[in-house]
Amino acid sequence: MRPVALALTALLAAAPLRAAPDDDPSPEAGHEVYSVFCQSCHGTGGRGDGDFADLLSRPPADLTRVAARNGGTFPALEVMRRIDGRADVPGHGVIMPVFGPLFELEVAITRTESGQPVVTSRSIADLTAWIESIQVPE
Repeated sequence: MRPVALALTALLAAAPLRAAPDDDPSPEAGHEVYSVFCQSCHGTGGRGDGDFADLLSRPPADLTRVAARNGGTFPALEVMRRIDGRADVPGHGVIMPVFGPLFELEVAITRTESGQPVVTSRSIADLTAWIESIQVPE
């Protein structure tokens, strides 16, 4: 009986790391992540006017115009790549300040516009969904 209990404990301990492919990213949860980790530089509404913006060597991006800067299409995969460090971010390289391991806690599978699956963290998927939700028309 003891080996079964140990196996179940190990399985349950690993459960938060499993991907949740059927869970759509939550813009509401993304806004919570944004409020804690992004707002100080990018501002309350994502316009690059946060309290620390003037202290930076390069102004933070206006996140409400990501789609406009990309010909009217929101580049979700590219946004995720910039947040998680797979792509360079002008002004501070591939490391987003203060994020670190937090964004590695829970895996999420999301899809690009063409249906390609993308494995990322739940926080990054949610944050990307929120950034997409605040896009302004061209």
